Amino acid sequence: MMNKARSGPDKSVYLVNLGCPKNLVDGEVMLGLLADAGYTLSLDPEQAGVLMVNTCSFIDEAKEESIETILDLAAYKETAAQKQLIVTGCLAQRYGRELREVLPEVDVFVGTGEFLRITQILEQKRRALEKRERILQSSKKAGHVPSSGPALYLGAAHVLPDHTVPRIPTTHFYSAYLKVAEGCNHKCAFCIIPKIRGLQESRPIASLVAEAAGLVAQGVREINLIAQDLTAYGRERRDGTTLLALLKSLVRVEGLDWIRLLYCYPNYLDETLLRFIAEEEQVCPYIDMPLQHISDRMLRRMKREKSGDGIRRILGRIRAAIPGVVVRSSFIVGFPGEQEDDFQQLCDFVTEAALDHVGVFRYSQEEGTAAGTMADQVSAELKEDRWHKLMACQAEVVRKKNMALVGEERSVLVCGQDDHGRWWGRTQGQAPDIDGTVFLEQCQADSGDMIRARLTGASGYDLQALCLSEQPLQPHTALDLDAASP
Repeated sequence: MMNKARSGPDKSVYLVNLGCPKNLVDGEVMLGLLADAGYTLSLDPEQAGVLMVNTCSFIDEAKEESIETILDLAAYKETAAQKQLIVTGCLAQRYGRELREVLPEVDVFVGTGEFLRITQILEQKRRALEKRERILQSSKKAGHVPSSGPALYLGAAHVLPDHTVPRIPTTHFYSAYLKVAEGCNHKCAFCIIPKIRGLQESRPIASLVAEAAGLVAQGVREINLIAQDLTAYGRERRDGTTLLALLKSLVRVEGLDWIRLLYCYPNYLDETLLRFIAEEEQVCPYIDMPLQHISDRMLRRMKREKSGDGIRRILGRIRAAIPGVVVRSSFIVGFPGEQEDDFQQLCDFVTEAALDHVGVFRYSQEEGTAAGTMADQVSAELKEDRWHKLMACQAEVVRKKNMALVGEERSVLVCGQDDHGRWWGRTQGQAPDIDGTVFLEQCQADSGDMIRARLTGASGYDLQALCLSEQPLQPHTALDLDAASP
C-alpha cells in the first residue's frame, strides 16, 4: 500500500487506521487527498514527516487503543521535533478540546467534520511551525515565545465524500468497502455514534455506482456495503432511494462478483429486498444484523426497536426467503440491569438460533449516552464471565455448523498465503477481517482469483477445502441493463 517517501520527510505520511471499516474509508480518503497534494506514503514512522492516527472512540477499549497509539507515535517526535503528529477521527471529534490539554505532543486534532480539509490543515500547521522556528532563531530570549498548543478542527458532525474525491484503498486489492451513508437516526441507549457522527445522510446512487465501477477497474472483485444503518440507506432522501434500488444498480457493474451487506438494522428487511438478495448471484446470501439482545426487558432498556419475538420472526423470514443464507449478529453482555435470567435467555437464543457468526461485546459505560447514567451497572468481572460463557455457546454452534458443511462445494475468493505458506480464501459467507477463512489445498490460483473448492474439514472458526477448478473463474459479466432496471 505505502511506498517510502521520495520528496523529503516533511511531505511523507505514515497513517495508522483504527476502528471500524467506516473509519477506515475516511482514512483512505485522507490518504488520497494527501497523495493528490504531493505527499508520499511511508511504512516507516521513523522516516515519515507526518504521523497520523485515525482514531475510534466507540467503547473504552477503542479509546484506550487510540491513546496508546498516539503516545507510541509521539515517541518518534522526541528525536525529530520537526515531525507533525496529527490525530483524526471519532476520538478527535468527541474529546478534541479535552485532549489538547493532556496531549501537547499532538500538533493537530481533526474531527469527523473536517477531514476533507486535511491537506489545507497540514499546510497551515506547517507554515505556523516554520514561522515559530524563525522567531525562535531570531529571538535572544527564545523562552519568551510561547507555544500555541495543538490546533483543533472539528466542524460539523460528519462530511460525506462522493466518488470524485480521491481515495487510496488500504485493503487487499481485490476487496473494498463502499460507504453508502454517514450518521444514524437511532437512539440506542448504549451508543454514542449519533452524537459523534450526527444524523443519517445517504449518498446518491449514481455516485456510489461510479465509485464501485472505479474500484472494479482497479481490480476489486468484492465490495462490502457499509453504513451505520445500511437498510435505512436513502430513506431520508425521500426521492425513492433505497437499498434495493442501489443493489439493482450495483449488479450492473461489469466485473463486480460479490456485493456483501454489512450493518443491516432489522428495520426495512422486507420481502422484496430479501427476494432480490436470494435471486441475484452477485449479492452474497449474507446478512449482518446487529441484534444486541433477545430479552424483551433488555431490548426495552437498550431502546431497541424490536422485541425478542420480533427478532425471531425477522430471522425466520430471512431464512425462508434466502436459502442457505449466512447470518451474522452481535450482542452486548453486561448491559446495566442485566439479570441472570436475561443472560440465560441470550445464551439459549444463541444456541437455538444457530447463527453462523456472532460477535460479543462487553458493555462499555459511555458518557453522553442514556445507559451511561443508569444506576444498576454490571461489574467488570461479571461482564467478563458472561462474555466467555456466550462465546463458548457460539463456539459449539460454529463447530456443528462447519462440520455440516464438509463435502459441499463453494466459490472461493483466493486471498493469498499466510505466514506459514498456506493458501487461504473466503466464501460468500465469510466477510473480511471479522469471520473465519478457508484454507486451500492444491491451490494453483493467484490472490484475487475466484475458484471452486470442496470443503473437506473444519477447525474452530475456519474451514479446509480442496481446490477443484484448474482455471480461475472469470469475472462476473454485467446484467442486461433493461432487465436489471429498478
